[in-house]
Amino acid sequence: MREVPRHVFLEDERGAYADRPFERFGTRVLAPSTAARLLEALDPGPDDSVLVVGAGVGYTAAVLAEIVGSRNVQAIDITRRLVYEARENLAEAGYPEVLVDCRDGANGFPEYAPYDRILLEAAAVNPPRALVDQLADGGRLIMPLGAREQSITRIDPDGEVEPLGGCAFGPMLVEGEQADTVERNRTRREDREFAERDARRRRGWELDWIDWD
Repeated sequence: MREVPRHVFLEDERGAYADRPFERFGTRVLAPSTAARLLEALDPGPDDSVLVVGAGVGYTAAVLAEIVGSRNVQAIDITRRLVYEARENLAEAGYPEVLVDCRDGANGFPEYAPYDRILLEAAAVNPPRALVDQLADGGRLIMPLGAREQSITRIDPDGEVEPLGGCAFGPMLVEGEQADTVERNRTRREDREFAERDARRRRGWELDWIDWD
C-alpha cells in the first residue's frame, strides 16, 4: 500500500496520506486503514484475478495492482465520469494496464470471469447473485453487507456468508442514481402525472365540503 502514490488520486496532495477518507467527484476515497481492512479480508495472492466493483477514482485498484499485478485487475463503476478519472489516475500512478470499464456493478464483469477475488466497495442488503456466480472455485467476494447495520462480509462461491466486523459504506447504486446521470424525459412526465393526480384528489376533497345550497 505504501508503494501507491495516493496523492495522484486526490486533490489534497499535502493531506493525501492522512488516515482519513476523501470525497471526490461524488464518491468516497477510502481511508488507508479502511482499505487495509478490506484487503486483509480479501487476502489476494500474486497473479490472482481480481474484480473491483465501485472503482471510484482508482485508488483501491492501484493497491491491488501492487499485489496481484496490473494485468490481473479489472475494475468497474456505474458512473462514467469516475471511469474516466480512474483510468487517468491509474495511468499517471504507473498502473496503465488496469482495465476500468463503465458497468452496473450488480452485473459484474462476466467477460473476464471467473475471478479469484471480488471486492465490492458499496453496501447491499444481499450479495449480488451475478458477482457470486463469477467467482472461481475457492474464490471469495468481500463486501459491506447490510443496510443501517453493516458488516464487512466474506461470501464464498457456494453462498456461505461470514461476517468479519462492522463498517459503514454508502449503498450500491443502480442505473439512474449515479451523479452524472442525464435526466430521463420520463421523470418529467411522471412528475406532471403525479401533480395532475394530486390535483384531482384535492378537487374531489373540496367538492365534499362545498355548501351547494
